[in-house]
Amino acid sequence: MFKELHIESSPKRIRVLFAGHFVADTKQAKLVWLKPSYPYYFFEEGVIDKKYLIEAFHSEKHQVYDLVVATTHAKGVVTQYLEGELKGLFNIEFGAPDAWFEEDEQIYVHPKDPYKRVDVLQSSRHIRIELDGVELANTKRPRLLFETSLPVRSYIPKTDCHLELFESSKLTTQCPYKGVANYYSIKLPNGRVAEDIVWYYRTPLLECAEVKGCVAFYDEKVDVYVDGVLQRRPGSG
Repeated sequence: MFKELHIESSPKRIRVLFAGHFVADTKQAKLVWLKPSYPYYFFEEGVIDKKYLIEAFHSEKHQVYDLVVATTHAKGVVTQYLEGELKGLFNIEFGAPDAWFEEDEQIYVHPKDPYKRVDVLQSSRHIRIELDGVELANTKRPRLLFETSLPVRSYIPKTDCHLELFESSKLTTQCPYKGVANYYSIKLPNGRVAEDIVWYYRTPLLECAEVKGCVAFYDEKVDVYVDGVLQRRPGSG
């Protein structure tokens, strides 16, 4: 969203759990966009108790610390900025602690962007999915997921899919807005396998609950027909 560095105060209480201790607990966290995709949480000096920090290395721009609770160490995961607009602020790598909380709700993957919206709408568009001329799905009751700055995704009821072509995958990914995704690969009658091109959310988060029981295809890897018209694949120019 923001093309340049952007900093704003968060109205939420933010807590960071590591090795059974809340190493940060503040109502004055900063949301910082280092890149347009999503923000990070930064903290002012004093939020992270110095007893949890051991100096790792120092440069002109940064002081890096290990995060330590008793015998549990996470090396080089805390950075203090020493110059520029972020001077004096601390950042903890999101994946290093055991859990992050906004108020009393645990968050995953990265902080949610307050300027991003996700909507799921019931539609009557006729959507047909093909791969190498083989039909994978055909529905007139898709659920369209609109997510700020991302392509619209069509979620199709499993009962409108050719499930005999689906093979379960071990791949899982996480989304802070939708939850934990599981995947399918597609095995075509000619033996070709297209790996991990279908995903679904077994227990989607509340804001995307309407996609439960549906699957989505990587439009970039299949042929998508909407109301009979073949769509240009995203990123194809």
